[in-house]
Amino acid sequence: MSVHTAITAHSKKQHDHIEAFLQLDQLREQAIDQALQQCIKKESFSITEINQISRQINEHALKGISPVRKLVTEQMIQDYADRTKQQ
Repeated sequence: MSVHTAITAHSKKQHDHIEAFLQLDQLREQAIDQALQQCIKKESFSITEINQISRQINEHALKGISPVRKLVTEQMIQDYADRTKQQ
């Protein structure tokens, strides 16, 4: 395998890794937004989906160059909802 081919393969692997991370991160942000909107409306909300996606992101990060994400608590959603209402 030539150096050029090896570099190209490595770059593609990194690109694919980041693309997968971006898809997971977008799903996580959507789940956070949904929980936030429910919290603002004083409806019950769950952080289960958010944290499932966060765990997937963190497992994915072990295989490449993408960042990890913190697990979310109900208090974090509540605090952010309170700050959003004040603005």
